[in-house]
Amino acid sequence: MDERILMFLLLIFSSLLVVTARTANRDYQTLLALKNEWQNTPPDWERSNDPCGDGWIGIGCINGAVTSITLSSMHLTGQLSSEIGGLSELRILDLSYNKNLTGPLPEAIGNLRKLTNLILSGCGFSGTIPYTIGNMQRLAFLSLNSNNFNGQIPSAIGNLTNLYWLDLAENQLEGPIPISNETSLGLDMLHHTKHFHFGVNKLSGNIPPQLFSSDMSLIHVLFESNKLTGNIPSTLGLVQNLEVVRLDRNYLSGPVPPNVSNLTNVRDLLLSNNRLSGPLPNLTGMNILNFLDVSNNSFDPSEFPLWLTNLPSLTTVNMENINLQGNIPVSFFSLNQLQTV
Repeated sequence: MDERILMFLLLIFSSLLVVTARTANRDYQTLLALKNEWQNTPPDWERSNDPCGDGWIGIGCINGAVTSITLSSMHLTGQLSSEIGGLSELRILDLSYNKNLTGPLPEAIGNLRKLTNLILSGCGFSGTIPYTIGNMQRLAFLSLNSNNFNGQIPSAIGNLTNLYWLDLAENQLEGPIPISNETSLGLDMLHHTKHFHFGVNKLSGNIPPQLFSSDMSLIHVLFESNKLTGNIPSTLGLVQNLEVVRLDRNYLSGPVPPNVSNLTNVRDLLLSNNRLSGPLPNLTGMNILNFLDVSNNSFDPSEFPLWLTNLPSLTTVNMENINLQGNIPVSFFSLNQLQTV
């Protein structure tokens, strides 16, 4: 081999070694900063200064760089340091079910540009969700459910076009559902997302018609137990892949859009405890519907809906307090899967 080529290759190799060493040292210092904020870290974090080489519990590495932190249910106590933003190669951050991890989610979280999984379910984080979360455009899983986050849903989440799972349920989030406009992004941009989990918050205002379109891939739309008002948008019927729809326990009013029966893949449909009016929706054709709850609404008085007897997969039917009258046909009780009425 030509001596000049050999020298060039050795130079590249030595440069890579220097970069790897610097990255390893930087990541070690970042983990030390995290450890200093936490109690109950794994014992081997105290005994070694080489998290990658010595295989610290919960730490995954590639070529000396920290690429994953998975410390679910470790009884961690403390706060998440802003130093977390220094782990430039991090792909997975899972601190779920450490209920004594509290305080705000630092804005520096947005520096983790290679992160694909951010899982903080069941912790005690509070404050607003930082707008910088929209910088992590490789995110596929964003689970911030069961915390104490407040404020509005940041519209910057609409920038996360690779999201598969979006779970912000069981927090204290309030304000409107963000949709895109001339100056900002919104949830309507998440065409590849399968899961919208927003239940048990304090979201208010209407459900924007622009939120749904035939371009969406959603299978779960969960907005139960909020403070949403206005009508159910007819655009919901355009999302043909839906399997679970929960809009129960809000203040929704007006008629149920007739095209909801287009959602023939829906298994669970819960519209109960609202102020819905007009005719009881005709769900003919929803042949794999298992769970139906339209209780406690203000539908027009009507006879028992005969289309119910033609939904072969029904297991649970809740129709309490919706102005039904007349006879219940015997054929209804011939449904083989029926368990609860």
